[in-house]
Formats: sequence, C-alpha cells, structure tokens
Amino acid sequence: MRKFRWQLLIILLTGLVVGLLLVFQQGANSPEITGTPNPVTGGIYTEALVGSFLRLNPLLDRYNQADKDVDRLLFNRLVRFDSSGMPQPDLAETWSYSSDGTRFTFSLRANAYWHDGHPVTAEDVVFTIGLLREENDLIPADLRAFWSEIQVNALSDTLVEFALPEAFSPLLDYLGVPLLPSHLLGNLTLAELVDHPFNTSPIGTGPYKFNRFLVKDGVISGVDLLPNEDYYFGRPYIDEVVFQYYPDMRAAWTAYQGGEVDGLAGVTLDILPEVLAEPGLNLFSTREPRLSMVFLNLNNSAKEFLQDAEFRQALMLAINRQAILDQVMLGQGILANGPILSGSWAYYPDQGSYPYDPDAAIQRIAALGITRAETGALVTAEGVEVRLVLLSPDDDTHTRIAEYIKQGWESVGVAVDVLTLPYAEVVARLDARDYDAALVEIDLSGTPDPDPYPFWAQSQAQDGQNYSQWNNRSASEYLEQARVTNDYTLRAKLYRNFQILFHEQLPSLPLFYPVYNYAIRDTIRDVTIGPIYEPSDRLNNINRWFILAGNTPEGE
Repeated sequence: MRKFRWQLLIILLTGLVVGLLLVFQQGANSPEITGTPNPVTGGIYTEALVGSFLRLNPLLDRYNQADKDVDRLLFNRLVRFDSSGMPQPDLAETWSYSSDGTRFTFSLRANAYWHDGHPVTAEDVVFTIGLLREENDLIPADLRAFWSEIQVNALSDTLVEFALPEAFSPLLDYLGVPLLPSHLLGNLTLAELVDHPFNTSPIGTGPYKFNRFLVKDGVISGVDLLPNEDYYFGRPYIDEVVFQYYPDMRAAWTAYQGGEVDGLAGVTLDILPEVLAEPGLNLFSTREPRLSMVFLNLNNSAKEFLQDAEFRQALMLAINRQAILDQVMLGQGILANGPILSGSWAYYPDQGSYPYDPDAAIQRIAALGITRAETGALVTAEGVEVRLVLLSPDDDTHTRIAEYIKQGWESVGVAVDVLTLPYAEVVARLDARDYDAALVEIDLSGTPDPDPYPFWAQSQAQDGQNYSQWNNRSASEYLEQARVTNDYTLRAKLYRNFQILFHEQLPSLPLFYPVYNYAIRDTIRDVTIGPIYEPSDRLNNINRWFILAGNTPEGE
C-alpha cells in the first residue's frame, strides 16, 4: 500500500478566511444567556455562501466549497469525525478489524434510508468506492491508486468488508467520502455522472433533502432544503434550510444587514470589525486545518549549518511569531508548537515551545563556533558565510510574513535574501529539493487522522513530501508503528514520542494556525463548533440547532 495521503497539499494563504483568536468560544459581543430554552421545531435558517452552484454530488464537489457545504446536509459517510478527529458512527453503526489490521468490517444501520425511502446497503459502499478507482482526472491520482489496492466486499445487505494488502490504521480517514445510491446510479461511470440529472435533483441520506433551486434572473441563486423526517440521528428541528449564493463576503454581509440571511460562512478580515460591532450576531471561531511552516533543507550541502539542531532552534527563537500574528494576521491565528494540529486526539500539549528570544538565539549560534568575520558577516569554522535564501509565494500575506522572518534572522546575524515566486514555482523548488528555506502553508483539510508520516518519514525524503529530507530513524519508527496499529491509546503514545523528538530536533519551523470565523444570528440556538477539518464541519450538528421562538427578525 502506498504510504501517503493524497489530501496533504502545500497551498497559499489565500482569502485569509480567519477570525477571532478566541478559539472555540462565542464572540465577546454575544448576549449572555441566563436560561436554556427548550428546542422547538419550526422556522427557516438562511445562510450566505460565497460562490455558485456547479453540481450537488459529493464525489464531484472537491473544488467547489459552496457545493460541499450543501452536500454536507444531503449526504452521509460510513464514519464521521468529532472535533478531536476521533471516528464516530455515521452510516456504519459499528465496525471491527482483524488482529493483523488488514481487514475492516462495517455494519450499516438498519434504519438508514435514502431520501426516496430505499434502504442503504453494502452495495452502495461497493459502488461508491468503485467510482474512486476509475481512471478519471476528477479523482486525484493518489486517491485512485490507494483504492485500487483495496478490495471492498459486500458480505450481506448490511455488512461490508475492506481487505487491505497490509495494515493501515488511517483507513478510516479515507472512508470520509459520502456514499452515492447504487440503486439509482449503479450502472453509470464517473464520467457519465458529471452531467447526469442526479446532480440537480440529488437523493442522499442526510438530515436535509433537496427541495428546489432558487432562481433569479435566470441564474440559480440558492438551494432550498427540507428536513429528512426519517433521519437516523433524529429529525432536525429547523423546518427549512436555505443557502443563498453571493459573489464575495462583502455582498453576503450586505445581505445579512438587509435581513436576507441568518448566517455568514467564513467571515473575512475586511468585514470583521463590522461583524463584531453588530448587535444580535454571534461570532464563533475555531482553528483551521492549516499550518504555516518554514521548511528547512537539511540536505543542502552548501548550507551544512542547517544540519545542526542547535542552529535550527536559533532560527526559531529569532522569529517574532506573535508580531506576525498581530501585525500581518491582525491577531487571527494561534501559535503552533509542532506538526500535529492542536485539538487533535494525537496532539501532545506538553511537547514544549520556542518563545521569541533573540538573545538566546545569538548564544546558541555562538556556541556552534560560528563567529563574525571582519566583514561583519557570520561565518562557520570552515569559513562558510551563514546566509539563507528564503523562498516565499508572491502574494501579499506571504511576502509580509517573509519580511518579519528576515528581520528576525538578520537581527541575530544570519544574512537573508527573500525570493518571492509564483506558487507553482515554490512547489517545483520544494519537489526538486532546490532551496534553503521555504515559507509555505500545509493544508490538512479533510484529513482528521493526524498521520504526519507523509511529511517527516525517511521513506518520503527523496520523492515524497518530506521536503526537509529529515533523516531520523527514531522518528520514522514512531510514525511507521503508528500507521499499523488500530489502538488509539498506543498511537497517541507513539505520536507523543514523535512530537517530543520533533521539538528537540526541529527539522523545520512551525509558525501558526489560522482561524476560521462563522457568524450566525443569535436567534439560532445550540450552535456548537469545535476544531474543524474542513469548513463544512461547522454544519456537523445542524440537526440539533433550533430557532428561538418569538425572536425571529421581522420579515423572516
């Protein structure tokens, strides 16, 4: 089995869809609630989505967040994940695995039905996974390769088995794909599904079912959903959910002010001050599944000083990360201590941190025998100048962050040249291992399993995503063992050991996690948002939301 996950990509800090640093809490402007009202059925919730409709099909919505948000309410997966990334029952009520970890058996819920009343069966699982194997560019090549090595067998109407060539504990992460109905689509290929009428009248299993499109001036302007009366987690309280499409967040904010919508997904910085000042509007914030990182090329023969952990620690101590958050991110970020997302079940909170301490950085550099030449430049004992080229994507945010890093490193004597390049060229340099240091963002969206193997294992140093080429046998052994055990307690211990070793060796420099904002009218109750693994996770518990009776804004 291939030892990587296709979802792990390096991307830009685009859009700055971030929010308050008050993570996992309601905004400070939220009204104090002195009592807990009882949930009541009824009402309409309308949310603004930035984007437009393309097709409502969970296998074809990968590159359209607006479609993904609607699909989250229409379709379900075998397993879902809580805010810590732990798998929970969804369409599969229970599951088990063989002692060698190569066979997983899932038992489907007996009370799970498609919106047309047809029961969910194991054939739906076999059909959906089969589509992921097809030679079609709509499915990433790595994902196709992954599923091509796994056999999926329907043992009965409600039992399905996955047979793996070898143990692979992150399998559940891949089962986050929503199912499609084989009784309606089972004779179609993925290519035939692209323009199929199903995409405009979808049949799913989720808490809401498709009702109709809203059309304005001949263009689809929204989607109207009605509750699934037979939803196995219970009928939703809210009687109707409407998603309205807008070209940007400013237009969505104008719609909220005009009473057209109740919720804003992904509040951006340009409207954040106005949102914070708006009475009757709650703001929820959470950690995004993204990590800003400076990769260091440890195998650069011209910069052998990067191979010394003490020098890398000095580079970290010299970066004023809090200033970056305050001045560039406007406070909308959380300092990162390691390569695993905070809030994950695998995150080790006591791994340690590197506070901004330029004096300590200078002392560590001096202890390595690095001295200042008559020219004023730092040089190693071999006479090599301590100079780095810092690659950065050429967008404004990355450029500003790179300048703060440059200032910090230069303040302790390290000479720095910032080279800004288009995103594709930065990635090409990383792939070729042709760089000294590179400022990037690791996107962990859609991957609740914390498996850090792709970025830090020895086997990934040459052709994989171990761009730093960290060659540490102990770290790799921890990651390899964690990949073949399904005991979460043991996996957590292995990842704890890995994070401690990462902190000591610091093969690259974790900077911060950006923050995601969600604004919603305060008459919508029981909204809870923990750490998310993709923006649609904000809707995970929408079937438990309800509208406070008697306080619905006029006109709704």
